[in-house]
Amino acid sequence: MRICPRRNIGAQIACIALWPVLLIAQSGDRASKLAQNLSACKNDWASCDRSKLTQTESAEVAVTSHQREVSNCRNNFNSCDHSKLTGPEAAAWAVADHQRNVSDCNDGIATCNPSRLTPSEARAWSVAAKQRNVAECKEGAGSCNHAKLTQAEAGEVAVARRQSNFSDCKDGIGLCDHSKLTPSETNEVTAAEHKRNAQNCENGWDECDHSKLTPSEAGQTSAAERQRNISACKSGQQGCDYAKLDPSEAKMLADAEHKRNYTACLNGYGYCDPSRLTAEEGKAIPAGHKLPPR
Repeated sequence: MRICPRRNIGAQIACIALWPVLLIAQSGDRASKLAQNLSACKNDWASCDRSKLTQTESAEVAVTSHQREVSNCRNNFNSCDHSKLTGPEAAAWAVADHQRNVSDCNDGIATCNPSRLTPSEARAWSVAAKQRNVAECKEGAGSCNHAKLTQAEAGEVAVARRQSNFSDCKDGIGLCDHSKLTPSETNEVTAAEHKRNAQNCENGWDECDHSKLTPSEAGQTSAAERQRNISACKSGQQGCDYAKLDPSEAKMLADAEHKRNYTACLNGYGYCDPSRLTAEEGKAIPAGHKLPPR
């Protein structure tokens, strides 16, 4: 392909002048593609073309690939190829893999292989498994195996489960079974439930049964509800119910709103309703603060 036309001398001169620029651009593009290929090879991507690597780059890729293989083996990935490990690397992997299996067994992880444990490790694993089963039974976990408990352990578990049930009933959480409570525990739980219901009602929470309140508690709840309603009305919240305000409360709120409206009109900041101003207040409002009619 001819880049510069022969007939036009000016065009030839321009081409000659631009030739170095074209060479630099082509060189930069080629270097960028080679760099991308090197990165692809280092990351073991399918787009890697090893035939385009220099001898130095091939050595770099080989080192990176080997390091990745070592990492795969140390992390116990399926892609690990043990045949590619050196002697020291294979030994280090074996040590790490053995320790990982010991840890899995002691922690009760499913990948544990007891057959690979040494006799002392197996004894420690057996003790850990027994302790873990006792703890799971005390917590009421589904993985608990009661058949593996000794008579003493079963007694400990029974005490722990009874205490846990009592605590759940008293705190109103978990799976409370009232039938398993002793008479004294039942009295404590009943008192705790009554107190919790009274607090729920006074705080306006959902789990409130007004029918279970004493006259004194009902009065406290009514006062708290009235105060919450007044607060909601003062702040313009959606929960405000003006119908529940007594005349004095309604007047107090009306006075406060009138003052707020006058201040907003006077300062020119906030919502102002001029129609709610007295004639005297209207005269005090600067002309620039008056809103146009809606």
